[in-house]
Amino acid sequence: MNYLKRLMAIAVFTTSMFAQAAETRPNIVLILADDVSPDMFSAFGQEGSASTPNIDKLAAQGVMFKTAYATAKCASSRVEIMTGRYADTTGVYVNEIWMGDSRHNVYSDNIPFSRVLKDAGYATAITGKWHAGVQMPHDDVLAFDEYALWESTKEISKLTGSPTFTGLMEDHKTTSRYWHPGFVKNGKLMDTKPTDYGVDIEAEFIMEFMEKSVKAKKPFLAYWPTVAPHGTRTGMPTNPLRGTPGILGKKSSDATGEDTARFKSLIEYLDLKVGEVVAKVESLGISDNTVIIFTSDNGTAVTAKTRGVERGSHVVHIAAGAGVKKRGATDELTDLSDITPTLIDLAQAWDFVPEGHKFDGTSLQSFYAGETDVHRDWVYGYAATSQIFRTKNYMLEVVNPVMNMPNGRFYYTADNRFGHGYVLADGNPEHAKARAEFDGFMQQLPAITKEHPHWKTKAGKKVLKNLAKPAVIEKHLYNHKDYKRYDETYTDND
Repeated sequence: MNYLKRLMAIAVFTTSMFAQAAETRPNIVLILADDVSPDMFSAFGQEGSASTPNIDKLAAQGVMFKTAYATAKCASSRVEIMTGRYADTTGVYVNEIWMGDSRHNVYSDNIPFSRVLKDAGYATAITGKWHAGVQMPHDDVLAFDEYALWESTKEISKLTGSPTFTGLMEDHKTTSRYWHPGFVKNGKLMDTKPTDYGVDIEAEFIMEFMEKSVKAKKPFLAYWPTVAPHGTRTGMPTNPLRGTPGILGKKSSDATGEDTARFKSLIEYLDLKVGEVVAKVESLGISDNTVIIFTSDNGTAVTAKTRGVERGSHVVHIAAGAGVKKRGATDELTDLSDITPTLIDLAQAWDFVPEGHKFDGTSLQSFYAGETDVHRDWVYGYAATSQIFRTKNYMLEVVNPVMNMPNGRFYYTADNRFGHGYVLADGNPEHAKARAEFDGFMQQLPAITKEHPHWKTKAGKKVLKNLAKPAVIEKHLYNHKDYKRYDETYTDND
C-alpha cells in the first residue's frame, strides 16, 4: 500500500467507523515478561515456581497455552512479536545476528503492529525495554504515541540538552532497570529517585495511559515489554506477598540461594503489578472491552536463554478478557509470530496492512473467541543458528548445520511437556512418518549453513568464531544440568 493510498484509507475509516470504534473494537494490553520460562508461573504447576496469583487468575479466566514458542534471546523475539515474521524473513536471528541492513531497517521492511493499529485509530503506547533494533518506538515507522522506556546512557545523551543520568548503574553504560532507574518518558529523562523502581514506573505509565485513552473515548494499545524479571543486578523490590525487604547491590554468588530468592521475588512483584493494571481496567469500567495478553521473550537466563533446546524457546502465553473464551490450559500451539496478526484481527485493521504483505504467524482471534478449537499444526522457535520445531506430540530441536547437527534431535513427546517423558525417536520406524513431516517443515524454513554470505561480513566472522568455541557449543546444544530430563544423544541420519 503506497503512502497516498494509506492516507485515503485512513480518511475513509475515520469518517465511516471512528465514531463507533471505541465501542466495537477492544482495547489491548500486551505484556511481555523478560527472560522467564513458563515453569516459573504457578499456573503451570511446576516445582520451584514463584507464586503468581494474578497471572494465574488470567489463565483461569481465559486461556493458557502449555506450548508457546519464542526465540531464545530477546532482540529476535521482540522483532518477531512486533512484525509477525520469523528470522528467515526479517533477518534477525539473535541479538548478535542481524542479516543485511535489518538492524537499521527491520520495521521499514516488515510492518509493525503498532503502525497498523495507529493508522486504524488506536491510541498507542509502550513502556519498559525496547532492545529491538535501531528504529525506535517514537519513530513514525513504529508510531507509538507515548513511551516510557528504560534506556542506556548513550541514548540518554542524545536527548535535547544532553542530560546526564545520575542514578544507579548496572555497568559503565547500562543504567539500572530496577532501583533508581534510567527511564526516558516522551523525550525527557525522568528524574528518578533512589526509592523509585522500574516496574512501578512502567505500571503507573500504563494505568495513566489507559485512563487518558478512556477519557478521550479512543480504543488503545498498551504494549508493556517490562524490564522484569531479567536478572537481579540491582536488587529485588519490597514484596508484600513475601514480606521481604528491598535489597540493593550487585548480583551475588548463588551459593546461599540468594539469587534464586531474588528472581522469584521479581516475578512475584511483576505479578503484583499485573494485578494492579487489571484492577485499573476494572475500575475504568472497560473489562468487557479489553483483551489482556501475557507472554515472555525467551526462557530463564542461565538455565534456558540462548540454548538451542526447547527450553530456550518455550515461553508463557496467557490471554483473557473481551472475546476470550474460558478454556484454561490448552494443548493447542502458538508462537510469537501469531501476535501481530492477532492484534490486527482484534482491531479490525486489515485495511491498513499493505497489499500483498504476508505474516508468518496465524491470528489467534478465532481460537480466543471459541469459534474454533484448533489453531496450528506446528510452531517454530530459533536460537542463533539453531532451529526448534514442535507439533503436539513431537519435537525437533537443535537443527544446526553450523554446529554440525544438520538433523537435530527428534523426540516423541506424547502429551508431555517441560521435557518430562520425551523419547528419542530418530531411526525408529514407528515414528518415521512424523519425522518426514518435520523434514518438510525444515524445507519451508531452511537452516543457516556455514556457506551463508553473512559469515563473510565483519560482524558475521566475529559471531562464527564465537560459535566454534567448545564451551559455547556445549551450552548451546544441551540442556542445563538441572533440566537434563531426556536423552540428548545425537544421531546423524545422513
